[in-house]
Amino acid sequence: MFSSASTGPAGIPRWPLGIALALAVALVVGVLIAAEVVREQPLGPLGLAVVPAPSADSMDCARLLAALPETLDGGDAGPLQRRSLTTPAPVGAAGWGEPPVVLRCGLDRPVELTATSRLLDVSGVQLLELVGRGTSTWVAVDRPVYVVVALPPTSGSGPLQQLTAVIANTLPRRDVDVAH
Repeated sequence: MFSSASTGPAGIPRWPLGIALALAVALVVGVLIAAEVVREQPLGPLGLAVVPAPSADSMDCARLLAALPETLDGGDAGPLQRRSLTTPAPVGAAGWGEPPVVLRCGLDRPVELTATSRLLDVSGVQLLELVGRGTSTWVAVDRPVYVVVALPPTSGSGPLQQLTAVIANTLPRRDVDVAH
């Protein structure tokens, strides 16, 4: 028979409860360690859909892509590393982090750009915000090619500021071409 020190209130032995508690703690610790290991793994290639980008193979886009940084400031998420793209990779595209910040160069003029569009100046670049689901999408509209930057909600404004600074330093400014 069990002594009263080794049984619970209903006469149930305490040792199974101790083992169950130890297993639960070990499981939680294991999950936390696994999450940290997975978080530190390098990200694989980023798959991007091909979209119409008639000027993506221009010298302007080539110059911009060559000037892009390897790392972006992801705010609370930490640094966002530039990712390789899956093959076939869309011309004029780059991505960083997960969920990814995506830059595409040489796209068509956005239909949303009109004479009454509200533009935001960031680092000397005129940007048009495109309303979408789940991402914040901005188009540089005052350069020789249209450059789109899509930001996940977790990235903050740091990547947009960094990328517009590169756009401002790489591509010459031109007048905004608005529909009449």
